[in-house]
Amino acid sequence: MSDLATILEASGALAGAGGLGYAKVRAPRLYWSVVGLPVTWGRFTFTYRSTMDVCGLTVRPSALRAFLARNIARRPDAQPVPPKVRAVRGTSTGLRVRLRLPAGLEPMDVAAASERLRHAWGVHSVRVVEIKPGVVELRMTGYDVLRRVRMPRRVPSGPMVVPVALRDDGTVFVRDYRRVPHALTLGANQSGKSMYQRNLIKGLAKLPVGLIGIDCKRGVEHSAYIPRLSALAITPAEALQLLEVLVREMELRFDLLSEHGVSDLWELSEKVRPVPLVVLVDEVAELFLVAAKRDEERRDRMVTNMVRLAQLARAVGIYLEFCGQRFGSELGKGATMLRAQLTGRVVHRVNDKQTAEMGLGDIAPEAVPAAATIPPDRPGVAVAGDSSGGWSRIRTPETTRAEAASACEKYAHLTPELPFLAPFRPVVESIPDDVSSLVTPDSATD
Repeated sequence: MSDLATILEASGALAGAGGLGYAKVRAPRLYWSVVGLPVTWGRFTFTYRSTMDVCGLTVRPSALRAFLARNIARRPDAQPVPPKVRAVRGTSTGLRVRLRLPAGLEPMDVAAASERLRHAWGVHSVRVVEIKPGVVELRMTGYDVLRRVRMPRRVPSGPMVVPVALRDDGTVFVRDYRRVPHALTLGANQSGKSMYQRNLIKGLAKLPVGLIGIDCKRGVEHSAYIPRLSALAITPAEALQLLEVLVREMELRFDLLSEHGVSDLWELSEKVRPVPLVVLVDEVAELFLVAAKRDEERRDRMVTNMVRLAQLARAVGIYLEFCGQRFGSELGKGATMLRAQLTGRVVHRVNDKQTAEMGLGDIAPEAVPAAATIPPDRPGVAVAGDSSGGWSRIRTPETTRAEAASACEKYAHLTPELPFLAPFRPVVESIPDDVSSLVTPDSATD
């Protein structure tokens, strides 16, 4: 009987260990919540002071603290002072620690030691975020959340907010057009750039906005989203006409703002507010490159219109999304001027470091090496930066073209009727049910 009990106990232990091993690989969120979080929290609690000391994140004590240590605690020297822990909070993906920095430390000091803190506490990554002057938050991630992307149930929302991807710290990366009106997405073939655009269109389809597509590859990318598009241009000539119409609409909207004495579209009442527009350009290089000298005038007019829209259109609710493989001065006159107006930057895997520098070098130089080392076996992984200098790794959830097209068809009723875009409105072709086959099959008995 005792042998049977021993066998059952050993079997139970092996089954438990096997279950934890399976959960660690197949259900890392569950494993972290059950095992990883308690262990990491305990390690952090018991080793915090010594870890901060060896990582150089302590300062000399004040004169008052040294006096109290010598005369009350009877210690010859006061111990170095680490940042004060204000709050510790566990999440389903990691651990959040809010610290109050003592005089003499700055957030960059903590950020410089983030790699050492990661190894000391045995977590996947540590990111330092400044909350307010003197207060930072350590966002620890217990496992690689970008290996299998699962968007959280609660995501940020707003009138022009679209959840697009997951950051490496477990938070959601969103496109907030009111904060970052224009953006540029770069990436090589098979890097996940199209998947990023699918997630973006899938989210935009649910919002009361007008979607305008410019796809000079004869519409092979945007043709699936026709039910939700208010306009579509598939050749450079059509793109020029469409951009000129948008510039005229921008000027009319400025007249409307001037008439009501406001400086922004969102200050208008809903009764008179024009519908916001998002312009999606699939391959921006096709708008710059010309095959003959006679096309240079068309190219110059097109670039001028794009630069005007990028400089002025934010105030009237016209937002730009550019995608491409490269975006540098070699495209021609006006390329760098246009790129300077695109605040949001997302760079997927690229073929050379220079392309990463085109997208991130002028706003977040520290992010260039991270973008240049994205492995080819992880499509959808990218580096997102903004004009504030901050950057983070992101990855879009896997979304097929059929899923994005289904969302456009589902929310086709939200497509606004815009008379000025009527000549560019794509036609949804449907095959009647009563159309007979062109080939009449022979009878099996003949």
